[in-house]
Amino acid sequence: MEISKTGLRRAKILELIKVSGKISIQEIIEATGCSEATARRDLDSLEKSGEIIRTIGGAIYDGDRTMASEASFADKRFSRLQDKERIAHMAASLVEEGDVIGLTGGTTTFLIAKELKKHRNITIVTNAVNIAAELVDAEDIQVVVTGGVMRTKSYELIGPLAESVVGKINITKMFLGVDGVSQEHGFTMHSELESRIAQQLIERSSQVFAVFDDSKLRKSALFTIVQLCQVKGIITNRLPEGWNTPECGERQIEVHIAADEP
Repeated sequence: MEISKTGLRRAKILELIKVSGKISIQEIIEATGCSEATARRDLDSLEKSGEIIRTIGGAIYDGDRTMASEASFADKRFSRLQDKERIAHMAASLVEEGDVIGLTGGTTTFLIAKELKKHRNITIVTNAVNIAAELVDAEDIQVVVTGGVMRTKSYELIGPLAESVVGKINITKMFLGVDGVSQEHGFTMHSELESRIAQQLIERSSQVFAVFDDSKLRKSALFTIVQLCQVKGIITNRLPEGWNTPECGERQIEVHIAADEP
């Protein structure tokens, strides 16, 4: 079947976005010779296919959005809720007055934010708009939200603007939400752009704790955030028999188990 001129043009635009990670309307016009209105229609169509995110004046690549294994925040919110609530409670117990806390997006980190509403005189930095919204009425808590473009599945802000803001922030303790944990691939996420933000938050943090329920163990998502040895500790509800925390030279990873009360 012969591909239409429109199909060929959109395929070319998608390929350009994949190569550089982003594209502007002007760059599309220069590369294809189409009008501005046509360029905008092409981006609208490509966004519906699930491989790009529209931005003001262009688009960024998000091909991993089409992965079937990535569930939305709404779909995951009530899964393993009691385990996640215990993990969140334990994470919040590590927070001290004056701390600057980093929270990536995720269902467990969302519950940590709810727990942190009981604290006073702390700052919370997040790239997740739902976490920021949850903290709107929190007293004596300063909330810093990165800019960027929102991914609808996770409510996380991503892209160059988010990265530029994170690069200027100093964080005391960071709680890292993950999609998978394995000895081979470390802590992993489905989204490349979310993993990049998480990596930057880690770089700006004095202490990093990965937070996850045991359903994430021995699973790997597409993109590695960091290896297991690159965090200060993990907070989970259970470690399965035979699971060994990695040897990290002279340093041991802290393991906090938020187990069910007997």
